[in-house]
Amino acid sequence: MKSLTERIIEYAEAQPEATPIQAEDLLHLGDRAAVGRTLSRLARSGRLLRVCRGIYMRPIETRFGLRGPRRELALAALCELWSETIVPNGGDAANWLGLTTQNTVRSVYLTSGPDRILHFGAHRVELLHAPSWQLAAPNRNAGTVIRAVAWLGPREVEKSLDAVLPKLSAEDLSELLAARKVMPSWMAEPLGRRLAHG
Repeated sequence: MKSLTERIIEYAEAQPEATPIQAEDLLHLGDRAAVGRTLSRLARSGRLLRVCRGIYMRPIETRFGLRGPRRELALAALCELWSETIVPNGGDAANWLGLTTQNTVRSVYLTSGPDRILHFGAHRVELLHAPSWQLAAPNRNAGTVIRAVAWLGPREVEKSLDAVLPKLSAEDLSELLAARKVMPSWMAEPLGRRLAHG
């Protein structure tokens, strides 16, 4: 008969990349205390990654050795698991839009949930709680613009909107207009003026 360790590894290896694994997913294999101890042991030995308290993922084997799951897949899976929004921070958004050449050294994402530190092997990701208006239009260009402008701040709002709005599609502009109602006035008012003349 296979050991609990072997059965948990089999379960983990059968899951798609970046699937969160929790003790409650494994109670069909053993009692909670034994499952918890085995998950901890597997994380210490490197056979599973402890992403954060109570959440594990399997490392991915490559020809160069083991790596953590792809960050985008892992964050999408955690969004679903926790029913939270997780989006790139404003500095990354501003860089992506060409509004700054600065690259962030730390991997920081904004979330509707609590602050957390996630570990994907050697890679560390910080989740920082953000106000709901900064999380508007997740995974959309309009949301990227909102986060970039928020990061650049009120003194840069006019210049950043002038640089980015001409590059957006009609759909993006419509989504930005719809999001104005949740934005602070320092962002909503200059955006409204530009879109009214667009």
